[in-house]
Amino acid sequence: MQERLQKIIAAAGIASRRKAEELIRQGLVSVNGSIVTELGAKADATKDHIRVAGKPVRRGIKPLYILLNKPAGCISTVNDPQGRPTVISLLRARGVTQRVYPVGRLDYASSGLILLTNDGALANFLMSKASAVPRTYHIKLAGRPEADKLKKLESGIALDGRRTAPAVIRPLGELSQRDKPWFEIRLVEGRYHQVRRMFERIGLRVLKLKRVRIAFLDDRGLGPGQFRHLTAAEVSRLRKWSPQT
Repeated sequence: MQERLQKIIAAAGIASRRKAEELIRQGLVSVNGSIVTELGAKADATKDHIRVAGKPVRRGIKPLYILLNKPAGCISTVNDPQGRPTVISLLRARGVTQRVYPVGRLDYASSGLILLTNDGALANFLMSKASAVPRTYHIKLAGRPEADKLKKLESGIALDGRRTAPAVIRPLGELSQRDKPWFEIRLVEGRYHQVRRMFERIGLRVLKLKRVRIAFLDDRGLGPGQFRHLTAAEVSRLRKWSPQT
């Protein structure tokens, strides 16, 4: 069946339709060896050989978007040389056979939300600095932090020679009154072990860390190890995300 090229490219999970149109205009799309630059061009994904930036468009690949509540003791990678359980092996055990990849990571000891998809364009966007997608964590600390030190973390501190972006930190009600209190922290960047390293800089160890929210997606109804597929409306909202959203 003949379909517009941008629809075929989007359906293959390569890019959104708008981005696919840009790729066509740039002369990066070919059909049966011929470059196509007209947006009205059509092709048959079951018969024609379509390439984007030289790479073939895989036929029949349905974009997949999964929100997983990663348990602690699970690696946020496709595979692990040490044979530890991964987010992919967890999905496989629950019947997901299509190939997906994690968008960002949570360390082995941490738990909480992680997105997995085969939509490379969306994954790259969400992990880019420009998207400024907020990620919210609940953390248990080894001791009580001083207010002025929390303010420093919120304003930004130097990590790896770069200042961290402003963060929002607040106590979690009665849990924050304990000797080992709980706090919530919201970041718009995801550097290596960032939350743990930030609190180490003020002399406190993070005992537990759970990501409870990514942008507007939260962990309600998802127990450890459970997952759900994103709705079309949620995917569309993520594609259109901006820091002002």
